[in-house]
Amino acid sequence: MTQNVLTPSGSPRLIRWTKRTVLWLFLIVIAMLSLFPIIMVLFGSFKTNQELTGGATIWPKIWQFSNYAQAWKTANFSGFTLNSIFVSVSTTVGTLLVASMSAYAVDRVHFKGKKAYTLLMASTLFISIGAVVLRPQFDLMVKLGLNKTLWGVIIILISAHAATYFILIGFFKSLPRELDEAAMIDGCNFYSTYWRIILPLLRPGLAVAGLGVFQSSWNEYILPFVFTMSNPDLQTLPVGLANLRYGIGAAAEVQLMMAGACLSILPLLIVYIFANKSFMQVTLGAVKG
Repeated sequence: MTQNVLTPSGSPRLIRWTKRTVLWLFLIVIAMLSLFPIIMVLFGSFKTNQELTGGATIWPKIWQFSNYAQAWKTANFSGFTLNSIFVSVSTTVGTLLVASMSAYAVDRVHFKGKKAYTLLMASTLFISIGAVVLRPQFDLMVKLGLNKTLWGVIIILISAHAATYFILIGFFKSLPRELDEAAMIDGCNFYSTYWRIILPLLRPGLAVAGLGVFQSSWNEYILPFVFTMSNPDLQTLPVGLANLRYGIGAAAEVQLMMAGACLSILPLLIVYIFANKSFMQVTLGAVKG
């Protein structure tokens, strides 16, 4: 009599197939959980307020494209968008400049208190006291005469650059110090070496860090709200979106908020498209290394 013998190669192949299937199922579930709120907001922006609050179906019965035009007009999107662009771009440029200079100095120069400075920067990443610091920050801007302008918001946002600092210092460590020595031989000083040699080589890192700064400053709500209470014309887009909640007769206009939220995402998508190439360069460099 002959007996069926299981080949030893069948079991590892089955294990690999099972692991791959479980991994794909896990990724699909995570993707669905991440995309579901976005899809709900997108479809909800095309519904009427009554249909949206009823919550009968996800798909709109009648597509209300006029919600976007009404949200744009009601929330003064053109003015608020310009304010948000001004705050986000200024904050991003200022943060990258300050964080890159400090990271370059810490990485290339040996000075007393270097470890203490690094420890202080690291502690700000884990200590968050939120709204408690709003009053002293506002009082400081009052003394500087910046409490009624968006520059007060920009300066405060630039000061919170610890995360960007640690991102950039990792990129600085990947640049060989021989570049600095060669630049010094060619006649560059410390500052021109940073500006003309090192900074151009740091473009992928600046793009990655800048995208995070731009996103956080674009979505910032509490600081612009506090600093623009006396001047509504300086309100940013998140503050203007909050004003869409109540329309005529104090009735909740949730569909307008969703339409405004979809409009406010577009600048972030545009910035990500331009920064995507830098993400790919960083990823390829990591794999190659």
